[in-house]
Amino acid sequence: MKVRDIMSQDLACCTPETPLQDVAQMMVERDCGAIPVVLDEDRRQLVGVVTDRDITIRLVAQGINPLDKRARDCMSSPVVSVSMDASVEEACTTLEAHQVRRMPVVDSSNGTCCGMIAQADLARYAPSSETADLVKRVSQPSPAFDSVETQPVERDRRE
Repeated sequence: MKVRDIMSQDLACCTPETPLQDVAQMMVERDCGAIPVVLDEDRRQLVGVVTDRDITIRLVAQGINPLDKRARDCMSSPVVSVSMDASVEEACTTLEAHQVRRMPVVDSSNGTCCGMIAQADLARYAPSSETADLVKRVSQPSPAFDSVETQPVERDRRE
């Protein structure tokens, strides 16, 4: 089975200049936690991805107001992606190797972003034991965010 057979195709994308509030609204409207970032809406050349975790870890936890920021300010780039022609097994291996729960899918013929694949998509088609193993491996603590220093943010405690 190929990634194209199970990927989500109803895709919302943003550009690096898209305000993060708009990106968050896309996540709410699509009930998803990741929005691919493309160079422009027409060509859809993938340049990054913004996740709800990126916004939380890179901005909110640092005391930075995300309402003043754009997708480029917290997107992950270069982005881990998979070809729509890849096997489902390859997608599982890529998710595991990079400890991500979802990733953009690209059309290898023209390099455009054409979908997303997530653990949930794989869970619908894989035996439950394989799905459980994948979730366990992907959910290991990631060293990628260990280097992010968090500082307590002083709050105004006036009544």
